[in-house]
Amino acid sequence: MNTFDFLLQGLAIAAQPINLFYALIGVTLGTLVGVLPGIGPALTVALLLPVTYQLDPAGSLIMFAGIYYGGMYGGSTTSILLNTPGESASIVTALEGNKMARAGRGGPALATAAIGSFVAGLLATIALAFIAPYVVKFALSFGPREYFALMMLAFVTVSAAFGDSTLRGLTALFVGLAFSIVGIDQLTGQTRLSFGVPDLLDGLEVTTLAVAMFAIGETLYVAAQGARAPEKVEAVRGSLWMNKSDWSRSWKPWLRGTAIGFPIGAMPAGGADVSSFLSYSAEKQFSKHPEEFGKGAIEGVAGPEAANNASAAGTLVPLLTLGLPTTATAAIMLAGFQQFGLQPGPLLFATNPQLVWGLIASLLIANFMLLVLNLPLIGLWVRLLTIPKPWLYAGILVFATLGTIGANPSVFELGLLLTFGVLGYVMRVFGYPIAPVIVGLILGPMAEQQLRRALSISQGDPTVLVTSPIAAILLALAAIALIVPMILRARGKGQVLAQVAGSED
Repeated sequence: MNTFDFLLQGLAIAAQPINLFYALIGVTLGTLVGVLPGIGPALTVALLLPVTYQLDPAGSLIMFAGIYYGGMYGGSTTSILLNTPGESASIVTALEGNKMARAGRGGPALATAAIGSFVAGLLATIALAFIAPYVVKFALSFGPREYFALMMLAFVTVSAAFGDSTLRGLTALFVGLAFSIVGIDQLTGQTRLSFGVPDLLDGLEVTTLAVAMFAIGETLYVAAQGARAPEKVEAVRGSLWMNKSDWSRSWKPWLRGTAIGFPIGAMPAGGADVSSFLSYSAEKQFSKHPEEFGKGAIEGVAGPEAANNASAAGTLVPLLTLGLPTTATAAIMLAGFQQFGLQPGPLLFATNPQLVWGLIASLLIANFMLLVLNLPLIGLWVRLLTIPKPWLYAGILVFATLGTIGANPSVFELGLLLTFGVLGYVMRVFGYPIAPVIVGLILGPMAEQQLRRALSISQGDPTVLVTSPIAAILLALAAIALIVPMILRARGKGQVLAQVAGSED
């Protein structure tokens, strides 16, 4: 069967009424959390993990993917109207979008963001469908040493990409790796770090850790910030639609943003943040109206919005084909797969093709749903910005607690939820990223298993890890991903110090 046949099969699965319902819930929730400042897709998927524990795996994963796409869409609303990005990838959109809103052109800014997101999401999802099978064919040649090298690349890129410090990212990763060895060793049967507690013999629940670190930790962190001055929401004045000039200035940035966002999203150290900044820079160079940048250039909204949505589809390439998460939301989605006993990777395409292709096809449907939801209901999304933060985060706290009790009714599990929630808060206070902890807990046992297999085959010879060309290349990429961010950050700090010294002179 070719890609078209698999995609048609996937569309038949995604078009089932129950899966359409899950997709609608996902895109609606995703847009909602994207609109609300400070609540991203990762937090929402983490909250829903315990709730979906007893649901159909395909429907739950379709809903999670819808939340991811919807969060990218919704983030543009707060960026444009509030100058406060709901998602980190929408920071660039705020630069020009809010200027347009202040000039009475909030409608066209929202329209180009929504249509650009639709175009990019559609093209990138089609690219995902056609590229994924080739990546799977390549990955099927992997042995234990190649998989271990791939896990090392995942560990390093996630640690280096998140947060402002590589050292803090690696520290967070090692916390996750320490959590991953709690329980009974599958090879020797020995207990590790269980401290005689029977509840820890099966290891730590990924769901509990994800909900605690993302939801509880974020709630405590926001509560600790105290009251802030109310933010001003720019009213949408005039027509919501774009005129002929807006269309002519937007369609090329949409395509360029897609071309930039998809491959960068698929890279281990990529992500929507990087692609949206690159797209903005490209549009500034290509624009026939460079003087408008910084004052409300529509290209500065169209390109970055297309780039961050294309990047979301690109992120699913390494996640589905290699089991490699490159964003916080992808890490939580990986936990969602494992919750149902599924491991993303090349074997998943062979053992459960209906689920994988149903998930990919559902993204096409989700794009159409999001376009219908975003433009006509913009007034509703704007009203959500008036919800008081104490109500919002109190609701998150209650929902997280009830979800954990529903998935695992245990006093000990609730204690872990509170403990890890406090840990998540402390890590945020000191600037440590959360995603590497989750990735370490999920991928740690797999990396250990593959390392043991490789060393068993080679009878303890560690050089086997670099004798394979693929493994050597992956390990070299991991080293580059570790060193390059440190050099760039050091150079950036040096430039800042030079500027400060120059200003003092």
